[in-house]
Amino acid sequence: MPTAPFTLRQALPTDAATVARLIMEAMSPECCAHFYGPGHTAEEFHRVMTSLVERQHTQYSYENTLCVLAPESQAVVGIIVTYDGGALRPLRQAFVEAMRHHFGQDFSQMADETEAGELYLDSLCVAREWRGRGLARQLIRAAKERARAMGLPALGLLVDPANPTAQRLYLSEGFQAVGMKPWGGHDFIHMQTH
Repeated sequence: MPTAPFTLRQALPTDAATVARLIMEAMSPECCAHFYGPGHTAEEFHRVMTSLVERQHTQYSYENTLCVLAPESQAVVGIIVTYDGGALRPLRQAFVEAMRHHFGQDFSQMADETEAGELYLDSLCVAREWRGRGLARQLIRAAKERARAMGLPALGLLVDPANPTAQRLYLSEGFQAVGMKPWGGHDFIHMQTH
């Protein structure tokens, strides 16, 4: 199907609740639960993630998010969150502090999921009813353009080994596996394209 009627735009703070919901879907319910821990709910986590999207200088900030909009309603139906992998630690600090404050969870020693020299594709999600229209590809290609514009030689991401559909998409877009990295209580495949 053609993607021409779909437009991309920078996320706005007013998109935060929708963006947070799509980030959580990209994370998976299991990874979200790993972060908010026992005695808390996905709804509480969504509120915290929404606040992180609304802010500047966080890894999930609207500043780092590109949205794809539905043709007629102009509703946000997909997102990609990217940032310089070398800036992960200062960007992640707000997340670490929020998890400690709201959920009593300490992730200050969490392993880095990205590295310097790559534009890190942190989260990519298209709403279920809008899948199969090439929107994820459109977002990935926009991220490749952003990497070039920033002078970063690679675009990197983590993909769940249990998600062969996503792996096929990334392979078809030129990504290759370069190793494994832990994140959210699981091991993920680290992929890059140059």
